[in-house]
Amino acid sequence: MNIIDVMKDISQNPAISDLHLTGKQKPIIRYNGKLEYYEDYPEELGIQQVEDIAKGLMKESQWEEFLEKGEVDFSHSVPGYCRFRVNAFKQRGSVSLALRLIPGDISTIDELGLPQILKKLAMQRKGLVLCTGPTGSGKSTTLAAMINVVNENRPAHIITLEDPIEYLHSHNNSIVHQREVGHDTQSFANGLRSALRQDPDVILVGEMRDLETISIALEASETGHLVFATLHTNDAPSTVERIIDVFPAHQQQQVRIQLASSISGIISQQLIPRADGNSRVAALEILIATSAVRNIIREGKTHQLVSAMQTGAKYGMIVMNNYLVDLYNQGLIAYDEAIRRADDPEYVKKKISGSI
Repeated sequence: MNIIDVMKDISQNPAISDLHLTGKQKPIIRYNGKLEYYEDYPEELGIQQVEDIAKGLMKESQWEEFLEKGEVDFSHSVPGYCRFRVNAFKQRGSVSLALRLIPGDISTIDELGLPQILKKLAMQRKGLVLCTGPTGSGKSTTLAAMINVVNENRPAHIITLEDPIEYLHSHNNSIVHQREVGHDTQSFANGLRSALRQDPDVILVGEMRDLETISIALEASETGHLVFATLHTNDAPSTVERIIDVFPAHQQQQVRIQLASSISGIISQQLIPRADGNSRVAALEILIATSAVRNIIREGKTHQLVSAMQTGAKYGMIVMNNYLVDLYNQGLIAYDEAIRRADDPEYVKKKISGSI
């Protein structure tokens, strides 16, 4: 069995999300969020063997970049099976690989079991929609499903900026152009600035990493474009504060006003092992930009956003604690997971027991 065989095999198991290759170790997989050895591979990988695998997966230009920088991101397809987002990096003088499995087909919002309000957010004509959560929380999958809603239902020009390109979109009712940072454009900021001159209706920014990218994304959402983007934050209040804090102090009040007028929604999510152990399910918290929410952001009272979500169910808002209770009541996650993932474990315990 070679590594390509391993990649083909794990692509058939929805509970596996990642593959790690490093010298003097067997291949390691992330199964339902936990690391374990891939037992079907008979032996440890040699240091030179991992380097040869890395070189075999890369284009010549990527290998040259890797030798120069010591790390490189790229995507790799296994025809007929799946694609992987790959990060190759040097550690202690040797080469290691982290491969994130990307399913070949784009799942719909319904297939993923996500709230219907995401379809409404996807069909807006303008605004900023942020998908947040830690690494490996399914942000790319959620945004791919939302882009797919646009692609199936609206004649739009969609431009994505990704590092690297993950899900492959085909032209449907929309034209979809996917640009890879480092290959098709130098940076997110450069690609986003250029996108504004390419007659876009919808722009997806794989990650808002710096002040310039955030600033252009806000400008784009204010000027009649629908902008999707991700941030590595855990909830709506921290997302708002992260965006504001990127800017110098003298600009922050203006940015609050700008964000309040342009934001459409914030989706915060985490992936939780299913009770049956066969895969994972997304737990979501959703903030919708009502007039009250915009005022809270404008006035700098972000701590009040949680209360706004708790009272905003009629607008499609969802609080993480309640979503966890719903997942447990549907038999999708275990009791211990619902409690462990909750912002307020005592509330979830009482809600599940029916005492509130």
